[in-house]
Amino acid sequence: MKSIREQVAAWARTASPWIIHFNSGSCNGCDIETVAALTPRFDVERFGIVQHGTPRHADVLIVTGAISKQQKDRLVRIYNQMAAPKFVVALGACACGGGVLQGCYGVLGGADKIIPVDLYVPGCPPRPEALIDGIVKLLSGIKGVENA
Repeated sequence: MKSIREQVAAWARTASPWIIHFNSGSCNGCDIETVAALTPRFDVERFGIVQHGTPRHADVLIVTGAISKQQKDRLVRIYNQMAAPKFVVALGACACGGGVLQGCYGVLGGADKIIPVDLYVPGCPPRPEALIDGIVKLLSGIKGVENA
């Protein structure tokens, strides 16, 4: 049986996820769609999703773009600065598997080559609805695991 403190922490984690966005040098298509998802038109705040500027307070890391050799250390540093439990979303074809940049000399591949990824949102670029749907499904999956 979980204590009241653990139950409140689990509820807060799933009811109000704070996200941080990491652009690994993408074409900005995914970045534009990510920012569009945060606008009042899509109203992600109804799910409690808020973008935050520091990884120390964020719960969800959204990665866009293929991971290059130059960005690898920065991505790992941001991931390590996040408090546990933390979740990673690979947004777009490039972050999911390298996309059109796969095989280039400076590209290592998708985000899963560097850090563990919990959710893949494919597309080039994916629509804001796909990002919102993915995060909501991620959070509902977390609730199911924590309630078990």
